[in-house]
Amino acid sequence: MVKFVNNMKTAALLAGLTALCMAVGSIWGPTGVLIGLAIGLASNGIAWFASDKIALASMRAVQVTERDDPELVGLVHQLADRAGIPRPRVYVSPHQAPNAFATGRNPSHGVVCVTAGLLHAMTRDELAGVLAHELGHIKHRDILISTVAATIASAITTLAWMAMWFGDDERNPLAGLLMFLLAPLAAGLIQMAISRSREYAADAEGAAIAGSPHGLASALAKLDGLNKRIPMRVNPSRENMFIVAPLTGRSMANLFSTHPPTEQRIAKLLGR
Repeated sequence: MVKFVNNMKTAALLAGLTALCMAVGSIWGPTGVLIGLAIGLASNGIAWFASDKIALASMRAVQVTERDDPELVGLVHQLADRAGIPRPRVYVSPHQAPNAFATGRNPSHGVVCVTAGLLHAMTRDELAGVLAHELGHIKHRDILISTVAATIASAITTLAWMAMWFGDDERNPLAGLLMFLLAPLAAGLIQMAISRSREYAADAEGAAIAGSPHGLASALAKLDGLNKRIPMRVNPSRENMFIVAPLTGRSMANLFSTHPPTEQRIAKLLGR
């Protein structure tokens, strides 16, 4: 029942993002509404078929097998078997900022990616906690939903920019400016709502898969400190993919943060 309710909430939020695309497109009249709808649907299609490839390419990640890294891949397989999901492909990114994310359109096409910095910074229990968290996202099918939300949010921002510069200002002088200011704000808030609730759920699922919350809690504390010092430039619309928000040059304590405060995540994990 809880899974059904969460899926319905997510469907409503994604419908809201698509509606925003249409609202921004309305600057150009009925034709613009259709254009906005087409862009929203196209964004969904891109996210469905190519989200994993885009995310992995942006991180310069390469696939590793048991022959390449038997400890890492073996641990992922062990945890996936425990979670009752297909074994995902494993990728490693050369970034030195410790972080991780999951992608893929469903559990059968799941991917787990970790950075070189994560492998260097974590103990085995901490690494298991991080991997279990990402497998929790795969098990809950968060990876597609978050990617679709990020892709549509980017499309809305692009449409709002176009509305600002190419809208019919003679018909409505303030319409382009309002869309430019308000559409990205609304898209960011919707994306944040999707991401934050699913981080808490993935933390809880990860603790269950790993068999203890302590490894993940310790990893989150370490990741929070390290990622505030080591930059990792990523597209802002994809910050929600990572287990903790990467340092991108923007303030991480802002209205659009896609991650709950790390202290609250740790407190929930440890039942405080």
